[in-house]
Amino acid sequence: MIIIATLVLGGLYGFVRARRLNGNRADQVQYALAFALAFAIIGLLLTVFIDRMV
Repeated sequence: MIIIATLVLGGLYGFVRARRLNGNRADQVQYALAFALAFAIIGLLLTVFIDRMV
């Protein structure tokens, strides 16, 4: 569940960041995908860490 949440948050953050930098539609999609992937990896690591601690 954490992975899905971080994936969505990363995508939204990347899209908003590209929009603030005055990027075109392709830039916005690229930023959204890159940030979504990066946040999903962080979410995966966080999930594994929490699972190992319990």
